[in-house]
Amino acid sequence: MRRKMLSMTLAAALLLSVTALAEEGQSAPPDAPAAQMEAAAVENGADSAQPEPGEGSPALEEPEYIPDPVGSLSFQNLETRMREGNLSMLALEENIQSIQVTDFDKMYEDLRKGLNGIASAQWMMTSLGQGGSYASAAMSQSYASMRETFEDLKSGKIQKNSADAVRQLENAQDQMVMAAQSIYIALAEMELTGQSLDRSLAALDRSLQELELRHQMGQISSLTLKQAQGGRVSLVSGQQTLDMNMENLNIQLELMAGGELTGQTRLGPLPAVTPEQLGTMDLEKDLEAARETSYSLYAAKLALDGARDAYWDAGGSPYYENDTRYQFQSAKHTWQAAQHTYNAAVQNFETAFRTLYLQVKDYQQVLAAARTSLAVEEDSFAAAQLKFEQGTISQNALLEAKDKVSAAQETVDGAEIDLFSAYNNYRWAVDRGILN
Repeated sequence: MRRKMLSMTLAAALLLSVTALAEEGQSAPPDAPAAQMEAAAVENGADSAQPEPGEGSPALEEPEYIPDPVGSLSFQNLETRMREGNLSMLALEENIQSIQVTDFDKMYEDLRKGLNGIASAQWMMTSLGQGGSYASAAMSQSYASMRETFEDLKSGKIQKNSADAVRQLENAQDQMVMAAQSIYIALAEMELTGQSLDRSLAALDRSLQELELRHQMGQISSLTLKQAQGGRVSLVSGQQTLDMNMENLNIQLELMAGGELTGQTRLGPLPAVTPEQLGTMDLEKDLEAARETSYSLYAAKLALDGARDAYWDAGGSPYYENDTRYQFQSAKHTWQAAQHTYNAAVQNFETAFRTLYLQVKDYQQVLAAARTSLAVEEDSFAAAQLKFEQGTISQNALLEAKDKVSAAQETVDGAEIDLFSAYNNYRWAVDRGILN
């Protein structure tokens, strides 16, 4: 609705500028009607207490970055590449720019001239005895509508609506970037799952070799061997499904990054979360920053203000109310509902933010525990190597010990991804007010 109103206002301003050129320099005579005298007052500077027009929020600057090699994509460059090549992002940016280029000073001047032009035309029609004509009535209606727009511009309402529209569009851009980052992280997790499946398949193949030998020696039945072989088929099928899902997600990421749709783009490793970054986390301070930047809370406040204004328009007052009209009572309940809705939005936001904070702390300790387990498995593997060299364990036993190290390493890698994902979500909440 705000965007529609802004567009209508801009269109009106352009039309009025044409009228203003024809009527510029004319002022209403002393015996002009009230509307005409009001316009003359505008011309003479009675409404000169004009606030400084706003210009909306500045466009996001594209950060400098080192380009990715052909066929690859890094997490650090993902947002920049989206802002450069994603068609939806570019469309949103053009919409933002279309609002930000609005010259509110020029609009104000065009409206002022337009008001005086209409007033002058009305006076001429009155002088010619056409004051009660349909054309005169239409002019009066146009004057009233234009005057309302003029007052909205003078008070800063239109400028605020423009800034609100920009903020909404920028929030939409941020949501798209966050969605792309989620896909990138999901692909990293799936790649880790693929490594685990590869390791499991190699271990199963070793077991199958042993089972086939035992079957030849008559130690196990054909059914036992076929069951193990069936497990391998199932595992390979799982690998193929994972590969197809990864290719589909890769294509989605390529589309969002504005790249060629191959499904084969190589992704760089996720950034590591440093102890310094974790050390700067401050729950209460960061929560306050998140509230300030949250568009969802801002939009909820706008809805609350709208309900309050409707209540006041219906006759309500923060100091006194004594109206039994159903319109008033309805507006009152609507406003009260809006207050509850807003308070609930604030509570839900704060609860979700605190959850994000605790998730980061939880994954931090999970990662520490995983690293401890990895160290234990590495020591066990070192001992197994010594035993193998001494001939006290088989090669398969040594490979099993190695697999345990690989599994422990994958657990560490998974914990690092979880920690990064949680911390990245936390930073989105703090820096841009978006909760995932």
